[in-house]
Amino acid sequence: MTALFILKWMAAFSPILTVLVLMIFKNWSGSRAGAAGWFVALIAASLFFGAHPKLLAYSQMKGILLSLNVLYIIWTALLLYNVVNETGAIKAIGIGIERFSSDKSIQILIFGWIFASFLQGVAGYGVPIAVVAPLLVSLGFSPVVAVAVPAIGHSWSVTFGSMGASFQTLMAVTGYEYAYLAPWSASLLGIAAFLCGIFCVHVFGGWKMVRHSFIAILIIGIAMSGTQYILAVTGMWTLGGFGASLVGLLSGLAVAKLKRYNQTPPSKATSQMSLAWALSAYFILIVIVSSGVMIPAVKTFLGQVQLIFSFPEIVSLKGWVVEAGKGKAINVFGHGGALLLYSSIISFLVYQSKGYYQTGAVKAIVQKTIKSGVPTSLGIVSMVCFAMIMDHCQMIYILAEGISRVFGPIYPLISPWIGLLGAFMTGSNTNSNVVFGVLQLETAQLAGLSTALILAAQTTGGALGSMIAPAKILVGCSTVGLSGKEGPVLKATLWYGFVITGIIGIIALVFSFIS
Repeated sequence: MTALFILKWMAAFSPILTVLVLMIFKNWSGSRAGAAGWFVALIAASLFFGAHPKLLAYSQMKGILLSLNVLYIIWTALLLYNVVNETGAIKAIGIGIERFSSDKSIQILIFGWIFASFLQGVAGYGVPIAVVAPLLVSLGFSPVVAVAVPAIGHSWSVTFGSMGASFQTLMAVTGYEYAYLAPWSASLLGIAAFLCGIFCVHVFGGWKMVRHSFIAILIIGIAMSGTQYILAVTGMWTLGGFGASLVGLLSGLAVAKLKRYNQTPPSKATSQMSLAWALSAYFILIVIVSSGVMIPAVKTFLGQVQLIFSFPEIVSLKGWVVEAGKGKAINVFGHGGALLLYSSIISFLVYQSKGYYQTGAVKAIVQKTIKSGVPTSLGIVSMVCFAMIMDHCQMIYILAEGISRVFGPIYPLISPWIGLLGAFMTGSNTNSNVVFGVLQLETAQLAGLSTALILAAQTTGGALGSMIAPAKILVGCSTVGLSGKEGPVLKATLWYGFVITGIIGIIALVFSFIS
């Protein structure tokens, strides 16, 4: 490895390092750190990677288009939260769940692990964190824990969630079918499911609470990982995340009734709203999202209007080619954000018909949504746009190439870290598979390794990257009053993300020797 390559690698890493240092050690907000990262990426791309005005302009256009996909979710998730919260339903949910099970570990597992995974299965794009975080706050968890728990808990289900979008992408870019890729992918993600469950509990109560909840984690983990594996290898991989979380929910409710977890007295707090009515908005959300994603006729009807922009081939001054293609399409009426909007409107009408709103509720809902949405939106745009600069100037590829060169003999150990890097930068496992899928494939072939194992490690790392992606952390923080204070959450999830990814890497390395 030459000194010039090392210099380029350090330049490529500089925007990421800037964001991490400013958010974790300087407690900068996501919007400020993202802007700083964008500026550093702009300078590095221009000085070292042949960026020119046309390339930068197209990268930013793609970044804004991708940001709109995320912002569609953020604003409608905030709207739904405020529609629910303005009735007092969030408080009622907390009281109701404590009556069902006042065991904090069970509450974390049901909401932060199972329900978050269910939402990932049917929606994705940050919905799990945005919806679950305020529910956990209502149960008495701190805002930092409330965001960190679903961020960790949902990540294992990302690859086969959202109707298997990330897995579909992996198949498309590598040319392999599900029968070849699914067994290893489902196996590594199944292991990750247990680890996510363990660390969901650990982030709140440490190892003492993990020991207390281990039986529950074991039962629920076997149910979810086993179901996902069966669905994936039998060709029903589009239902992998959704089906696994449904089975997990049933097993979680059963586990909650075990004597070990049902001994503490119920809460004596009262609410004017029943738990059923308080949860009605989320029942509506489940029905609408499930229908919009899983019923072909509804999905087709809602998907008739899409905003799609085509981009030409762009070549950097250093010869890096960005192929012509279409940017991230926005499914106007079938997008996850649109489904959240429908849920918000219907929920508002239901609550209004029951007389749960006071005078001025509409104004309060709108004002609170705007107050949280604006700073978060600025952070999302800056983060995504600097990631697009890095992608269009070979910077992300240089980072992965450098890692693979250094760790060639033990490449399976590093493979999930490359997937994690892609998801951290773009906020998406799908994008990580697009950027690094072929690189991982070619590296595995040159090293004589199992391509199925390496690609499984890639998409598993990409899925785990969801818990540390600043774009998704911003989404969760916006719904619990932490806008501008995302650093502590990122610091917590970063540690857990690194530990789980490291374990997956070790497992991949071991299996590379025996497979």
